[in-house]
Amino acid sequence: MTSTEKPSSGTPKPDAAPSTTRRGPAPAIGMARLMGGQPTVRSMDFVGSSRRLLATLRPERAVIAVALLFSVAAVALSVIGPKILGHATDLIFSGVVGRQFPAGETKAEVIARLRHDGDGKVADMLGAMDFTPGKGIDFDAIGVVLLWVALIYLGMSLLMLVQARIATAVVQRSVFRLREQVEEKLGRMPLSYFDKQQRGEVLSRATNDIDNIQQTLQQTLSQIVSSALTIVGVLAMMFWISWLLALVALVTVPVSVVVATKIGKRAQPQFVAQWKTTGTLNAHIEEMYTGHSLVKVFGRQKESAETFRKENEDLYEAGFKAQFISGVIQPAMMFIGNLNYVLVAVVGGLRVASGALSIGDVQAFIQYSRQFSQPLTQAASMANLVQSGVASAERVFELLDAEEQSPDATAAVGPERVRGEVAFEDVSFRYEPDTPLIEGLSLTVLPGQTVAIVGPTGAGKTTLVNLLMRFYEVSGGRITLDGTDVAEMSREELRGHIGMVLQDTWLFGGTIAENIAYGAPAGTPMEKIVAAAKATHVDRFVRTLPDGYDTVIDEEGANVSVGEKQLITIARAFLAEPEILVLDEATSSVDTRTEVLIQHAMAQLRTGRTSFVIAHRLSTIRDADVILVMESGRIVEQGTHDSLLAARGAYAGLYSAQFAAAEA
Repeated sequence: MTSTEKPSSGTPKPDAAPSTTRRGPAPAIGMARLMGGQPTVRSMDFVGSSRRLLATLRPERAVIAVALLFSVAAVALSVIGPKILGHATDLIFSGVVGRQFPAGETKAEVIARLRHDGDGKVADMLGAMDFTPGKGIDFDAIGVVLLWVALIYLGMSLLMLVQARIATAVVQRSVFRLREQVEEKLGRMPLSYFDKQQRGEVLSRATNDIDNIQQTLQQTLSQIVSSALTIVGVLAMMFWISWLLALVALVTVPVSVVVATKIGKRAQPQFVAQWKTTGTLNAHIEEMYTGHSLVKVFGRQKESAETFRKENEDLYEAGFKAQFISGVIQPAMMFIGNLNYVLVAVVGGLRVASGALSIGDVQAFIQYSRQFSQPLTQAASMANLVQSGVASAERVFELLDAEEQSPDATAAVGPERVRGEVAFEDVSFRYEPDTPLIEGLSLTVLPGQTVAIVGPTGAGKTTLVNLLMRFYEVSGGRITLDGTDVAEMSREELRGHIGMVLQDTWLFGGTIAENIAYGAPAGTPMEKIVAAAKATHVDRFVRTLPDGYDTVIDEEGANVSVGEKQLITIARAFLAEPEILVLDEATSSVDTRTEVLIQHAMAQLRTGRTSFVIAHRLSTIRDADVILVMESGRIVEQGTHDSLLAARGAYAGLYSAQFAAAEA
């Protein structure tokens, strides 16, 4: 794009922009109703947004399938471990019991003797055990079992490590694509969207919310999958060992689900409010930082600090509510899990006493009950992360779903050779449907002509060139470039023929040479950059800087003066060599002497090019081929400087007013 300013710099001046009301800070919420009352925003579509968030992982289906296989294998090993470890407990207990009876007897004889002596319960318990009277603990067998357990847990750890590595790659690539979608979406958004949105709010969605989504997916995705698989595997093993104990363990599941659901529904609106107030607070901070000089000049520090305090309190209270309410889930689930542990221990002890189960099986079952309740507790502890991430996802999806500017024509056309003839044919435009700004405007500008546009504030001067650049689309009529309707051209091609210098300059963080070369083709030699700088009188102050053209300036251009910034943007347009120039008060920020020099440079730059010059200082446009006087979106006069003065109309009135002010 040849234009020397970002498209957003073409935003119309406040007098021409649609009227929008800045959203002020939300009223502060008193601590007295911290835990009560209804949330200030509606609850989001948690299920729908969650599904859409998971859909962003769809391109990674094959990789996710591989990670799932590793998870299944790891969970299978973790489920087998307690059962084998229970066998080691049985070996120890059998050895201890066997040592209590004299050698030479059989197990059946020992049990029969116990029954004969009236110890039927002990006999029932020992009947479920595999022991040999007179034989102690078989440490070799126990060593083999423990070795197998160690290998199983080692294999499980390695599988989980590989699965975590794959999950990390999946999440990072998915968030990378999401960031790309947001960046591309911002490039397709119409200028009107940014007119109505606070810049800090948009930045918060593109940075904070996406970072929160990444953190949520990273910390919960693999954990949720492994937790679900663990529940299935553990349930299978529990029913294999004892269906009665399994049913006892399942008694607490409905209670856990009800508790988590009830608490989650109360927490979700607070996460929505948290991220909404985060965007509002970021917008305020961004505005105050950008305009900190004006805030100090007009003595508004106290009001700014008060606004920050209120918005910060809103964020604190929303964040506190969200984290506190969702944080209640984990201790509640731990309490329910402990109840489950007690029930399993009591019923399991009774089953061992009756001889229905061995001690090793009960030990394994208790481990399984812990393993069963642990995923539920983990899911509860991740509830705040999930709800926060989904709240951020909805904000990002809202941005991605915003209305885009009309797409370029499928078969975009353009003039074979751009000469610079521009025609406005019965053009109408309005920001708001009920408020017309430009009605029935017609104008033809011949190649190489310099057209100056003057008029009072709000007349539609900047809007006119914004329509030419297709920052906005006309409501009626059409604009042509060399006979081709600009609506049939691609925006990139159209703007590639137009260079733009605005009153509000824009410089990016980089060297002065890089800023001048911004609108030129890549690889432009330094000689051309210096030549453009000399032609526009940039070279004279660059030579005084310690690093010359390699001087790095920040994004706001704070280390160069306002006039020097203006000169750099003019040099940028000079180097781009566009066929059409748009100069919107391009010399308004320079001193009188520099303005004279710039006028000479502009005269050279405009040679052979069609130029649109928007000016309030009428002395700078005396040599224009045509001067258009606009009022309320209409051209009320047009002609040369001398002919308009002789007509004693609107232009003569404007000129006389400026002349009188200068005399005063």
